[in-house]
Amino acid sequence: MHLLLRLLINAVALWCAARFIDGIQYTGSTMGLLGLSLVFGVVNAFIRPILEFFSLPVLILTLGLFALVLNAGMLLITSAAATRLDIPFHVDGFGAAILGALLVSIVGTVLGWVLIPSEQDND
Repeated sequence: MHLLLRLLINAVALWCAARFIDGIQYTGSTMGLLGLSLVFGVVNAFIRPILEFFSLPVLILTLGLFALVLNAGMLLITSAAATRLDIPFHVDGFGAAILGALLVSIVGTVLGWVLIPSEQDND
């Protein structure tokens, strides 16, 4: 259930980025948006940890601000993968990717807080 909810949250966040950020386009259906969300999740699950490992010194030096650049990279990689999978999602450049990554992060975090209950110990 948690995985499906996270998939839906990512779909909404990606839709918001495509809707509100110039340079990010999505012209497909709702089911295609869920497919895009799945691609985004796979990219974040498998590629992001490798990039974080190799960029750890830069992440530490920038006090974590380089994570925004990594998020933009994940959005660009998702765009490339979506194009190969015939999902109509495109990010025009790095500037749009930075703004899109910021919006996807904010929307995903807020929806996660609202929709996913925190696990608290009931002692």
